[in-house]
Amino acid sequence: MATSTGKERVGDVPSGLWRHRDFRNLWLGQTSSMFAAHMVAVIFPLLASVSLKASLFEMGLLSAAGYVPYIGVSLFAGVWLDRKPKRAIIVLCDIARALLLLAIPIAWWLDLLSVPTLLVVALLVGCFSVVADVGSASILPALVERDDLIEGNSKLELSASSASIAGSALGGGIFQLLAGPVSMLINTVLFALSAFFTALIRGERKGAEGSDGTQGTEGSEEGAEAGQSIWRDMADGVAFVTGHVTVRTLVLTTLIINFFMAIAEPVALVFVTRTLDIPPYTVGLILAASGAGALVGAVIAAPMSRLLPLGRLLVLTAALTGVASLLTPLATLVPAPAAVALMVAMYVLDAAMIVVYNINVRSYRSAITPDEMQGRMNATNRMAGMGVMPIGAVLGGLLGTAVGTLPALVLASLGTLIAPLVLACSHVRTVKRVPVPQPEAEPTA
Repeated sequence: MATSTGKERVGDVPSGLWRHRDFRNLWLGQTSSMFAAHMVAVIFPLLASVSLKASLFEMGLLSAAGYVPYIGVSLFAGVWLDRKPKRAIIVLCDIARALLLLAIPIAWWLDLLSVPTLLVVALLVGCFSVVADVGSASILPALVERDDLIEGNSKLELSASSASIAGSALGGGIFQLLAGPVSMLINTVLFALSAFFTALIRGERKGAEGSDGTQGTEGSEEGAEAGQSIWRDMADGVAFVTGHVTVRTLVLTTLIINFFMAIAEPVALVFVTRTLDIPPYTVGLILAASGAGALVGAVIAAPMSRLLPLGRLLVLTAALTGVASLLTPLATLVPAPAAVALMVAMYVLDAAMIVVYNINVRSYRSAITPDEMQGRMNATNRMAGMGVMPIGAVLGGLLGTAVGTLPALVLASLGTLIAPLVLACSHVRTVKRVPVPQPEAEPTA
């Protein structure tokens, strides 16, 4: 039976997701929350360092507060999102974040703002952000058709890239323009706008088609009604990811890329500023190139997915990510101007390929995951992918200290190339495109 998805058509040709009412509301809501999240990521440490004179240890705790929720909250969030309507949960998280950020200027006006207060707010905002993040990734397949997933993820990734560039810049400017804590009022409004637009979504499907085109079941809700333990639901989600050979492969390769990129991150900054002796203002321009690369990646993801079979595209983009990272150690062999050009090229190519890879992997994972497992699948993936990053960052610092920055960067780049090897040795390399459920056959007379 045909279902209404809110996607208007001109004749028999889809008019695109910009005409899809529910996707448009999701996009507006997510764009608002992405801008707020990137501004908050800049304003929180500025508040701690400039306004509250936090110590280095306290700054480290504030940084760690961004990773802890991914480890401690992700699996619970996945079960919750699979048991309840995702739209309502995302709205709740946006409202909670808006109120938590509103507490900062109120505490400042009452002369109650302190580093411990900021840490508590940062941790709570991080917890709600993890739930909203998993929810936004899980609700898209319940709003659009499977063959629209790449377009939808590309548009959302384009917003994420724009928010990364503009949101970070706006965060610093607004903090400087306004009294530090008062700058949080802007983010309160943005999260409230996100809740408003997300609340306008009306077409969330429940129990939609699974990856084989059959009608899905609301298994998790039935489990909740039957008193099934949340721990059992969490275990079912982990078992699905580890037991499904394709999802397991995609999660593993993402984990490998994140782990070795985390190793390279702290080493790269020391390498650029000390080994290459590049001045700070030039370093800022180099880092900004990653935002430009992300924008390029969001634009070319859909055309590349039409030009190349999906499996080959994933192998290619993962391989180019590793190759691009080798440009950083190569910068030691050329004069300073050329070294800067190499670094800019590395950040542009690396970010573009990562975004193309992420869009296609996210679309592929969503398409082959039953709707009743979307929350737990995304939660398990986020916990694995983000959970290895603090471990990688610590190992990167230790490795750079033990063998030097240049060898550490080379080893991290070579480690990243393990991901395309895993993909090339798996069945994923033979996949032609994101699978689309087959329509039910019409009954014969």
